[in-house]
Amino acid sequence: MSEKLQKVLANQGLGSRREMERWIDEGRVSVDGKVASLGDRVEATAQIRVDGHLLSRQTEKPVCRVLMYNKPEGEICTRHDEEGRATVFERLPTIRLGRWIAVGRLDINTSGLLLFTNDGELANRLMHPKCEVEREYAVRVFGEVSQETLNTLQKGVQLEDGEAKFTSIKARPSDEDSMNHWYNVTLSEGKNREVRRLWESQGAQVSRLIRVKYGTIELQKRLPQGAWVELPLDEVNSLRKLVQLPDEKDSLVDARQNKLDHARLSRMRRSVKKHRTRNAEGKTKQAAKAFEHTTTPRKNDKKRRKPR
Repeated sequence: MSEKLQKVLANQGLGSRREMERWIDEGRVSVDGKVASLGDRVEATAQIRVDGHLLSRQTEKPVCRVLMYNKPEGEICTRHDEEGRATVFERLPTIRLGRWIAVGRLDINTSGLLLFTNDGELANRLMHPKCEVEREYAVRVFGEVSQETLNTLQKGVQLEDGEAKFTSIKARPSDEDSMNHWYNVTLSEGKNREVRRLWESQGAQVSRLIRVKYGTIELQKRLPQGAWVELPLDEVNSLRKLVQLPDEKDSLVDARQNKLDHARLSRMRRSVKKHRTRNAEGKTKQAAKAFEHTTTPRKNDKKRRKPR
């Protein structure tokens, strides 16, 4: 039985299927000594190399795991950042088989629910436009928004990368004197900065954006920003059912011990605070070294002679 190459790579925990398709297109993957092409299928006995390194095909099927992470503003959705900015992967738990894959992205100024999984197929289906998995956001908009504007946003707006719309818009209670108004909006695809661009297309300014739901999973209100919790088996299977995948039978989570009680919340907050302090100290030291490097004269530099 053969399988699509990108699916095999994703199931090995190397990344999402989309990411694997990019690797193949870039010529980073070979099968039995030949550079692979998009659309290739491979047998179980095929020798696959990624960047010249032989892929050790895992015979042990890992348990499908899903993390809920409460992303704070200021973190970016990448594994490594050349500018040294904080990333969403820094505080995730170590994993024995495969690696954590982010289900979609949130931009640096957006906070809220971000899911991670070690199952490449699940990640791919949850992100794929064909599956139409609904996302919900809480949006704070500056200024008044007319009913005509809300109707337009639900009918559809032509953006530079195609038509987009909200499947629902619900106004939330706000103070009469406030210039800000909160709305809960849902959409069924995840184009880059789609929520912000939709509002901006109507001249509205988004001052706060929080993702509160992805598919069947709602962000736990008590979960501190920068903290994560692993989903129990029933919630993992609710996501799998949503994208027509069979139920997972096993779990590493004890649902009885996974509740966010006071003691666990306190440990989470201390851990997040310690991590942020360590990051801040590291950046301060880097800045100090960079300043010292630019201001300290080199040993071989000749002293300038004073004019007579």
